[in-house]
Amino acid sequence: MTVGAPPGPPNPVPLYGPGLDGDMPARYERMRREHGPVVPVAIAPGVEAWLVLGHRELLHLTRDEQYFSHDPRRWSALRDGRVPPDSPLIPLVGWRPALLFADGRQHRRMRQAVAEALARLDGHELIRRVRATAERLIAGFADRHEADLVPQYARMLPLQVVTQLLGLDEEQGPRLVEAIAAVVAPTAAATGANRRMGGMLLELIERKKRQPGPDVTSWLLEHEVGLSDQEVLHNLVVIIVAGNQTTVNWIADAVRVLLTDPGFRSSLSGGHLTVDDALDLVLWRYPPTANFPGRYATRDLRFGGQHIRAGDMLILGLAGANADPEVLPEDGRPVVGNRSHLAFGAGPHTCPAQDPARLITRTAVDTLRHRLPDLELAVTKDQLTWITSPWSKNLAGLPVRFTAPQLAAGAATTPTADPDSGD
Repeated sequence: MTVGAPPGPPNPVPLYGPGLDGDMPARYERMRREHGPVVPVAIAPGVEAWLVLGHRELLHLTRDEQYFSHDPRRWSALRDGRVPPDSPLIPLVGWRPALLFADGRQHRRMRQAVAEALARLDGHELIRRVRATAERLIAGFADRHEADLVPQYARMLPLQVVTQLLGLDEEQGPRLVEAIAAVVAPTAAATGANRRMGGMLLELIERKKRQPGPDVTSWLLEHEVGLSDQEVLHNLVVIIVAGNQTTVNWIADAVRVLLTDPGFRSSLSGGHLTVDDALDLVLWRYPPTANFPGRYATRDLRFGGQHIRAGDMLILGLAGANADPEVLPEDGRPVVGNRSHLAFGAGPHTCPAQDPARLITRTAVDTLRHRLPDLELAVTKDQLTWITSPWSKNLAGLPVRFTAPQLAAGAATTPTADPDSGD
């Protein structure tokens, strides 16, 4: 990496529009062949960035805060007015006083509060909540012997659990769920939903200051680092938006692979893979967030064979880096038990919520397998539809059918297996 860069990224590859509907792994490999480990891309018309696909380069990007900042106020496209205030990009990349947008000491201070609040979650209680929620959702469609597992299960379960963990009641939780769904959608409605979500969380914070409880919001408010109300608000937003969509995609893709890959399913059913092994293989092949924004160059430099300008955005190409031939075995297949994937990022900003996300996903998949053992796709694999954005390619639906569900009396509150078994 050397300092001194001429202006202008060459011929950016669009990460938006109908071109994203194809085979994304093949697309990333084509980018790698044509541009190398760092690829010029456009994330919206006239909004350019760099997509880092090299595993080694991505590790460098995530660990070096001297050259690569998390603060989007450094982003030249934002400063120059090329990203309007009502752009659907803003809810995801606009600056907030939260750990995701801070460097150095300020980041460490907020991360300490968030990580220690999440660490206070009781694993057994979380499993109980997830399993009870999963049982309730399955019971809601069991009599029909068919369902769409994306809107009826994968999208609902994490949000219902997370809103409970934040301390929201049964009336507020669904309202927040609706706002969050709009925030993560790449549409103009995201801006208004972002404001609604902020208003609801401020109400929650005020209530928890008066009546604290055993929940993440109260723990953030009382943490010794002394977060302000605005810092609590925006760190909650990061936990909800970044963490929730990741878990939704992880659940949906894990179930999809189980239903479409006979070898994968038989290895899991036969005990050759644990549920956690299976979930890690999904993270290698289909990370829930394919591309994660962003880092911002603090100076002109040469990086990954490209000339980067101060103020340029660099995007973590998590899916592309996981598939980098330099880090995979000769057959290109990840090794079972290997957790060196980059699905949760790397460096000081590695996702602090990955353990709760794994527990939620494992319990969600495990409960579905036990309750609906003959689950099968109701369409062909090629008929599955997707929602694409610069950041991920998400299943729009997962239509399934099944016969008699194994729903025991009192299933909504009774676990079906030892919570610590992992299977």
